[in-house]
Amino acid sequence: MSFEITGKLVARLDIVQRTETFKTREFVIEKSEDINGRTITNYIKFQCVQDKTSMPDRFKLGDDVKVSFNIKGTKWVKDGRENFITNLDAWRMETVKLGQDAPPQQGNDTGYNVSNPAPGISDVVDDLPF
Repeated sequence: MSFEITGKLVARLDIVQRTETFKTREFVIEKSEDINGRTITNYIKFQCVQDKTSMPDRFKLGDDVKVSFNIKGTKWVKDGRENFITNLDAWRMETVKLGQDAPPQQGNDTGYNVSNPAPGISDVVDDLPF
C-alpha cells in the first residue's frame, strides 16, 4: 500500500552505507495544518534506499514537494526482548506547484456543501446540546 503527503523539504541527511551492498538516506519534510484555528506543525522523516538515495538532490531546501512512500516495519529480538522499527520508505518526490493541493471544500457529514444544501432541505434546527 502506498501513501502520499505534501510538505516543505527542510532537511537532507548524508547517504549512509549500511553494508557493502546496501545504502540509505533520510530527509525531512515539514507539514503544517490549521486545526480549529491553531497551526500544528509536524516534521516527517523519510528513508530512501539504494538507487533512490539521490532523489532528494533534485530539490532545494524550502521547496514544496509531494512524497510517495510505503510504510514498512521490522521486528527483531535482542536479549529476549522484542523490538520494532517503522520506516517511511520514499520512492518518489515531485515538485508541488502553488494551488495544486487546494483543501477540499467544507461540507457537512452528508457530503453536501454547507453553503449550498441539498435540494428540499431548508433551515434545519440543530437542537443537540453540544
